Amino acid sequence: MTGSIKSFLKEWGLLILLTFFVSSCRSFFAEPRYIPSGSMLPELQINDRLIIEKFSLRNSLPKRGDIVVFNSPYSFDKKLISSRAKPLPKKRYCFFMSFPPMSFIPGLRDQACDAYIKRVVAIPGEIVSVNSNGELIINNKLIPEPYVSYKCSLSLFNKCGEFENIKVPEDHFLVLGDNRANSWDGRYWPGSKFLHKKEIIGKAYFRFWPLNQVGFFSK
Repeated sequence: MTGSIKSFLKEWGLLILLTFFVSSCRSFFAEPRYIPSGSMLPELQINDRLIIEKFSLRNSLPKRGDIVVFNSPYSFDKKLISSRAKPLPKKRYCFFMSFPPMSFIPGLRDQACDAYIKRVVAIPGEIVSVNSNGELIINNKLIPEPYVSYKCSLSLFNKCGEFENIKVPEDHFLVLGDNRANSWDGRYWPGSKFLHKKEIIGKAYFRFWPLNQVGFFSK
């Protein structure tokens, strides 16, 4: 066996061990995530690195204002699933596809394996609307959202996904991106606008990169 093959096997062996170690950590308490898009600007910048805390949501529901990570709508929205040409991928497949080098191989990625990060803006039982500016109205009252800097005057989507007076179902939430002009969120999901609690992976807890933004997220 040549030295290059030994080196290759050693590197991949370490990667496999690391994969299983991270898998066990991700199953219970917390996991790292990075921000790949600008849908949560300005609160979250592209390439920010976060720790997502998973434990507290086991016995409680998220609150309005919480930033949550959740499974891809392509894995639970019935209309999106019905448009698939092949069955949904297994959780094991999605897990391994989340690690390099697999995640960098063209054609292997499946949208159903992605995770999204948005903000909880409406909770079960509330009557919610979103107007053409991307502003939130709950129970006929305009809700102040100081974290929203980019409204919809320059939206990439038609009429900012506006809708009127829909009741949030039990155990569901409306989640929107802070960058209302450029966020594919509950406003645009074809099967239902609302996220079931079982699809939530965890909530943003701590930012560890970049160094000048390190810190906990406010409650």
